[in-house]
Amino acid sequence: MTSDNNSPDITSVEQLRALYGQPKSTSLQKQTDQLNATYVLWLEQSSFFVLASVGKDGIDCTPRGDAPGAAFKVIDNKTIVIPDRRGNNRLDSLTNIVHDPRIALLFFIPGVDQSLRIIGNATVTTDQQLLNRFTLEDKNPVTCIRISIEAVYFQNARAMSRSKLWKPANSLMPSVPTPGEMIQSVNPEFDPESYDAG
Repeated sequence: MTSDNNSPDITSVEQLRALYGQPKSTSLQKQTDQLNATYVLWLEQSSFFVLASVGKDGIDCTPRGDAPGAAFKVIDNKTIVIPDRRGNNRLDSLTNIVHDPRIALLFFIPGVDQSLRIIGNATVTTDQQLLNRFTLEDKNPVTCIRISIEAVYFQNARAMSRSKLWKPANSLMPSVPTPGEMIQSVNPEFDPESYDAG
């Protein structure tokens, strides 16, 4: 493909590096290929994360959360496991993982401006020993997502600090469309009041 030298679009890594330069040494020093004791200590405080996956139908990014210790478990320094409890049965993330094991996770701790990123490969499993580790109200998850870690590093505070994500004023319920109203915006025949009341 011929590149137009006058185009504002970036089409090569070399063009990007010419604009931004090399990464800071600390940005590279904080990355490791496995969890260490400090990163495990940070993760144990997290109860919310975002899971990104890619498959034959495209890319998916989904929020996940539960009580601390129930949202996921660290098995060892190269493995974490996430329960997949029954939900809407779209199975977007699970379907993607079956087709392409690459996965990325971004972990948050409410009130803390740093986040922790994990990149690796995932497997959907019905391993009974793993399912038993996530029993909730006498029910096991249907499956678990087992992640083999390839890279771990923390993200600095700039994005959350600038957005004031955890500031008290931002925790007030904003005036946003309800879930029912959002469904109705796609399907005009939908009854948002009944859905939201439920």
